[in-house]
Formats: sequence, C-alpha cells, structure tokens
Amino acid sequence: MANTPQAKKRIRRNANRAAINGARVSRIRTFIKAVESAIAAGKKDEARDALKQAQPEMARGVARGVIHKNTASRKFSRLTKRVASLG
Repeated sequence: MANTPQAKKRIRRNANRAAINGARVSRIRTFIKAVESAIAAGKKDEARDALKQAQPEMARGVARGVIHKNTASRKFSRLTKRVASLG
C-alpha cells in the first residue's frame, strides 16, 4: 500500500485517468461498430458517413495516447477498404 502522500495522490490520479481513458476507448469502439453494422447491412452511404465520423475519433484517440498510431491506421484502412467494396 502507498505510504507517502504523493504515492496516495498518484493512486487517485491513476484511477481517474483509467476511467477517462476507458471512456475514450469505448467511444472509439462505438464509432467503429457503427461503421461495421452499416457495412453488414449493406448500406454504403450510411457506412461512408459513419466512417467519416469514426476517423477523427480514432485520430483523437491517437493524439490522447489511448490507442497506438499504427492500430488506428490499420483499423481505418481496413474499414475504408470494406466500405469501398460495397457495391
């Protein structure tokens, strides 16, 4: 257990940051799921709009440090390819 005041403060701060970061990751996943559900339904316009909303959200996650740059790039690339393949 933490003995010093700064260690106790760090525990409080880490818990708070974990909650904030978890919410950010969850928000990104929600946007990605919106794109995937539109793709599954075969709605190209809806999928394209959802992708336009998901891309800045992923970029924001990278900027905040909750997801890795390459992870966001890979996900965006794969989603873009799947949306483009919709006839």
